[in-house]
Amino acid sequence: MIHFAARFFASLACLAGLIAGAGAQTSSAQDPAAYYKTHTVRFISGGGPGGGYDNYARLLAPHLATAMSANVVVENQPAAGGIVGLNRIYANEPDGLQFIILNGGAAVLSQLFDLQSVQYDLAKVNFLATVSSSPWVVLVNPKSPYRTMADLVKAGTMIRWPATGPIDGLSDGASMLCEAYKMPCRVVLGYKSSSEGALAIERGEMDALYVSDTSANNYIKNGEARPIAVISRERSRFLPDMPTIFEQGGLSENQDWWLKARADVDALGRIIIAGPNVQPERMAYLQAKMKQIVTDPAIKAEGDRLERYLDFQSPDATRDRALGLINGVTGDRKALLKDVVMKKFLPGAN
Repeated sequence: MIHFAARFFASLACLAGLIAGAGAQTSSAQDPAAYYKTHTVRFISGGGPGGGYDNYARLLAPHLATAMSANVVVENQPAAGGIVGLNRIYANEPDGLQFIILNGGAAVLSQLFDLQSVQYDLAKVNFLATVSSSPWVVLVNPKSPYRTMADLVKAGTMIRWPATGPIDGLSDGASMLCEAYKMPCRVVLGYKSSSEGALAIERGEMDALYVSDTSANNYIKNGEARPIAVISRERSRFLPDMPTIFEQGGLSENQDWWLKARADVDALGRIIIAGPNVQPERMAYLQAKMKQIVTDPAIKAEGDRLERYLDFQSPDATRDRALGLINGVTGDRKALLKDVVMKKFLPGAN
């Protein structure tokens, strides 16, 4: 009788385990559409309120919510150009309920330089898309005597560039330009946004600003600044009559390397990343929905009206470009690039 009771309770325990296991399996294999309908999705902006990344997140979030029948909220985590936010996503639960839009160039350079602040590995994250990629330009004060990059180079005086942090696009871009042309430069950190940098240009506190053409277009229209160069392989849609720096020709081999390297960094654009180890079905669902809204003609038209242009690039293409840059710069060239971006033209440099 004792043996029978023991076998009976053992059987009950086994059955309970099977039921629990089946429940867990059902939960983990839940249809992604049903899963997202019952959860809140956090769309994190790697920029501050009112900035370009915030504007893109708030353009896309309501359309993503509609496409997924989910609650999608936008949060701003601008510290270190979005790198702190990316660190958090990388360390959080791999539930597929959070992702970040940030500067792809900043994410790549920070990892390439092995910075202590980096707690992620772009080889392990999930890429959702590139949503926008545009040329970057050099701006000066409308009354500045500098009309071209050649004028800036020949100035013979210290050229001051405003930036928010050492790897924010504004700072690292300016530093790479200064190295390419061997200009005496100082990158001044501490501005809260590129718009503050543009005001500093207008007030004469700074001499030049390196910024994306989408932001530059606003400063040009407001009369705060004037463009003198497009640092890209393609012309700016806002400045169709201005040849790119490569079209102008006359570059030395060293200048060509630095400027092409910069153009490749800028071409990474605004990317959206989720953390590692997200259930493949959920990630495929997210990627499909992101592509659906970023390529939707009506949403693209809305972005055009807001001058927040949508240029979709696939998760695989985004990943390949990011890792290509990380793996393609090594040895002495990597050390030199890090010194130029992180030290040479920043405060405290000799």
